[in-house]
Amino acid sequence: MSSLSIGVSGINATDNPGPGVAVALSLKSSSKSTKLIGLSYDVHDPGNYMIDLFDNSYLLPYPSKGWGGIKTTLKRIKEQDGLDVLVPCLDVEIPIMMKYQNELESMGVATLLPTPSQFELRSKDQLPDLVKKIGCLHPKTFIVSSIDELVQVLRTRAYLPVVVKGKYYKAYIVHNLESAVFRGSEIAAEWGFPLLVQEKVDGQEINLIGLSNKNGEIMGHVSIKKQLTTQLGKVWTAVTIRDQKLDDLCKRFCKLTQWQGPFELECIINSNGIYLIEINPRFPAWVYFATGVGINLPDMLVKIIQGKDPEPVFEYPLGKYLVRYSTEFISDLSYFQNLLVAHNRNGL
Repeated sequence: MSSLSIGVSGINATDNPGPGVAVALSLKSSSKSTKLIGLSYDVHDPGNYMIDLFDNSYLLPYPSKGWGGIKTTLKRIKEQDGLDVLVPCLDVEIPIMMKYQNELESMGVATLLPTPSQFELRSKDQLPDLVKKIGCLHPKTFIVSSIDELVQVLRTRAYLPVVVKGKYYKAYIVHNLESAVFRGSEIAAEWGFPLLVQEKVDGQEINLIGLSNKNGEIMGHVSIKKQLTTQLGKVWTAVTIRDQKLDDLCKRFCKLTQWQGPFELECIINSNGIYLIEINPRFPAWVYFATGVGINLPDMLVKIIQGKDPEPVFEYPLGKYLVRYSTEFISDLSYFQNLLVAHNRNGL
């Protein structure tokens, strides 16, 4: 029997890491025979050169260029490497994967994604409405469609410091108007409008990673308390915790939305209660930490996609410490050249 071939995106393991490498490490730890295919949007992504982890890697055209190029590349991967399962790990690619999920299935590529309505419920611009329904707090948030509107909000309605966010990616704490304009322009140039201007809430940052099956039933979750973070808020060190209020919030979220697939709740807790800051519709970059403490959510995801029925797992040790570090490895220029040649040969 041939081994299962799984495509994993988001393999940009940089100082702003995507989840893909951590997902791949989790899958490899559960089955050495699984064939892992790295899916990248940039030839420089480190995952492209991790030949001990990925059996092969391919460059995908950016989702903003439409479905045609992605479909062509996935078909080629299917022919060459027998792509059976797809695990998209980036927010920006999930909408197009949801839209063309039937075409993926007709190609023989299985996945588990939230529905379009579920995805929109947790989007940053609609989150204030969702938190009211699931019973928690949310920072005061203003949605702006231009830099002029950003300036107007900061002059008349919001109090500095605030957090300036893109709808999909990036968030910066800003302490003055000039910095807000600079960061807002930077985000808009890369990801477009709208931008979000959000009240800065002080407190302890806590996150929960979870997985729900096709029926919206929670299969497992792990909570952490952030210790150190990068400038973009990515976990650098963290410790496993158990917070009953956060567990209950997770249950209410899944029950209300009937969520299917992976998710992450990003929260801040203080004397007022739990503020739900963001809901990510995929695994976070620290998913291998959950695997390391005994809850391998990517492996459970693949089993669900295959139609299997894994046992839910909720118990894990508390006080385990995650330390992320950066290192270097040596590759060969031929990998870089081969990726570009294959990409350009297909007109992508």
